[in-house]
Amino acid sequence: MILRYRPYHTYSERLLQDVAHLKSNKHLTERVVDKIILQLNRVYPQVLSNKEAEKFRSLQTPLRTRLSDLLTHLQRKGERECQEFYRALQNNADAVYSTLPSRNNLNNSDRLEMSPDLEKVILNDHGPVFFLACFSVAAGLALLMYYNNPEVKSPDSAKKVFGFTAIGFGRHIRNILISFLEDTALSH
Repeated sequence: MILRYRPYHTYSERLLQDVAHLKSNKHLTERVVDKIILQLNRVYPQVLSNKEAEKFRSLQTPLRTRLSDLLTHLQRKGERECQEFYRALQNNADAVYSTLPSRNNLNNSDRLEMSPDLEKVILNDHGPVFFLACFSVAAGLALLMYYNNPEVKSPDSAKKVFGFTAIGFGRHIRNILISFLEDTALSH
């Protein structure tokens, strides 16, 4: 069982940590900030009204001032709005999103979380023989229950099941199943 532990960090708290980094980041260009604002304006329910979106997209105000005002505005609006900002940032500027200080703090404080690659290795360490053995046990139990069922009187129905089962297997297994069917036919 893989345990995942996430310390409690609200999106508002994360935004407080990230404001300085976001304002100084050179990858947040006019175009990227416009895309983020448009996404915040178009999500349902709207994070930014049309009037607010126009205000934050105004080219008469310097980009860093508009960005600072936008981040302050989102913090005052609430948790959901900050979460939507992070979603928009990830969609439109993933390189900036992955370098945020709050993300690094979350990753460093998350000692029990495993990487997805390591998780795949742990889940797949049994190998194909293990799964084949499990399938064989399940098939054997199904046959045992089938033959011990008092309602089943004729072995002919078992022959039909084995006959159709032989179709899906390779030549070697198919020969074994067919020889078993011939042996049971001769004994009855």
